[in-house]
Amino acid sequence: MKLVTREQLGWPASAAPTQTSTKGVKVHYEGTPVSTKLLTDHAQCLAQWQAIRKSHLANTKENYSDIAYNYGACPHGFLLEGRGIGKRTGANGNQPLNIAHYAIVGLVGSEGLTKPTDAMLGAIRDGIELLRQHGAGTEIKGHRDGYATECPGGPLYAWVQKGAPRPAGTAPSPGTPAPAKPKVSLAHIVYAARHDPAAAQGHTSYKGEALIVEKALKAEGLLASQYVDGSFGTKSVEAYARWQRSPAGGGYVGDAADGIPGSSSLKRLAAKHGFTVTD
Repeated sequence: MKLVTREQLGWPASAAPTQTSTKGVKVHYEGTPVSTKLLTDHAQCLAQWQAIRKSHLANTKENYSDIAYNYGACPHGFLLEGRGIGKRTGANGNQPLNIAHYAIVGLVGSEGLTKPTDAMLGAIRDGIELLRQHGAGTEIKGHRDGYATECPGGPLYAWVQKGAPRPAGTAPSPGTPAPAKPKVSLAHIVYAARHDPAAAQGHTSYKGEALIVEKALKAEGLLASQYVDGSFGTKSVEAYARWQRSPAGGGYVGDAADGIPGSSSLKRLAAKHGFTVTD
């Protein structure tokens, strides 16, 4: 798998809603003319991917929170991270369709570059298999399946209808690992929750790990964005207490919901938001 990550693209973490499982994946194309220059210049592929995200964020009618797709696939066989793992797509036409399937777009269009290369099809398969490792079901469909559109175009849809077979020569290298999930130490987060609130404004005990937990609390609608700063202060502790009291967090009451993370509630949060918990 040749993965280009959001970090490599210079993008922040996706603000898209959490979506940890689906029926499968829907395949898309751009639906507009795509330059054939992409075939000979990978830099053009990256520029195209950046331009798609910029246009989506500027689309006030759709009000996208990020690029609409979970992944893109370029003619050179690179899988381009969009919203990524565990995030709801915004590409399938409406909310029920977005909830039902993740979305991968091949960088082909209605004119110019219209036919996917074998390397692109291999990258789409890479994306499908990666998403299956993280909650996607077995369905592979085209955007037009369930929504009135020409997407993903004739050539790409014909491949989907065949079951999206992996082209010869594009098999992933044996043992190629999926991207590692971020790790959070329970002991570190407990320490931060006990020490950051009483410290000076902006104090951080374990900033990187605290940020992971705070971003998850924000995604749950429990913590305002201005407090996602790596300092596990009073607002973060209060937000975590609300998570502990929620059914998804364990439904704890009384002293068991004091905002100091416990193993069970933190692992529940990790399972929903793509990180792992160590002792």
